[in-house]
Amino acid sequence: MKKNNEISALLRLIDDPDEYVYHTVSEKLVSLGKEIIPSLENLWETISNEETQERIEMLIHRVHFRDLSTEFIHWKNNKGNLMQGALLAARYHYPDLEENIVLQEIEKIRRNTWLELSSYLTPMEQVNVVNSIFFNYYKQKGVEMSYDNPDHFLINKTLETHKGNAIGNGIIYLILCELLDLPVKAIHIPRQFILAYMDNEYEAFNQKGHSSEQIKFYIDALSGQMYAHKDIEAYFKKMSVHPASSYFRPQKNEKVIQFLLEELSKCFDNDRNNYKMDELLSLSAMLDD
Repeated sequence: MKKNNEISALLRLIDDPDEYVYHTVSEKLVSLGKEIIPSLENLWETISNEETQERIEMLIHRVHFRDLSTEFIHWKNNKGNLMQGALLAARYHYPDLEENIVLQEIEKIRRNTWLELSSYLTPMEQVNVVNSIFFNYYKQKGVEMSYDNPDHFLINKTLETHKGNAIGNGIIYLILCELLDLPVKAIHIPRQFILAYMDNEYEAFNQKGHSSEQIKFYIDALSGQMYAHKDIEAYFKKMSVHPASSYFRPQKNEKVIQFLLEELSKCFDNDRNNYKMDELLSLSAMLDD
């Protein structure tokens, strides 16, 4: 009862014009965590003052962000899988995301792909099967990179709309390959999000060889198109960039999600949403080694 009275008192002070009072009240409310959200939502529905409603919306956002930050740290420390990382990133923009819907959709694609795979297929034939199911049967489309629509980066909306950019499509493609035990990884080619089919028999930590030697071929996540080494060499030459060995090393899950967060942040590079850009970059920084 005492706690309920305290919460009621804090809620009555949300519209206090004194910035110091509001700052103190907001910090206390945010510290209460998710349990305060229903009370904030109820209060929002009972008032008509737009400025106070905006304050409440920001408080709800801060509560979600605080909890999400904790979950990202937990995910990193426990070396969570790529699916979990992608869902966390999506929950920044969609805090009420129903994760089971995404998991069920991924499982449907995985199962339909698995039914068409066999141990007798070559690596290129395996990728052709994945491409056939993902891009043809499920009608997944690739869209050019743009920072006008954050949905094209996020796993839930990419699956729902069947449209994603190279990062949105690419992360789903990587998740499917991980679930199907196919050695497809993201690599860090400049200005590209490209996937590579790795050679499991190659010693990844062979200091004598170039990292590209562990790659059989490359995959464009926008369409599933496969590229040979000569195509990537031509790209580096066109860019006037030296193809350093580091560009061809498989990226850890943390690095993939870090790149997603950094690119997603660019969707909010404006005066109204600049705080979101800062928050996404702070989440990305949490994933540093």
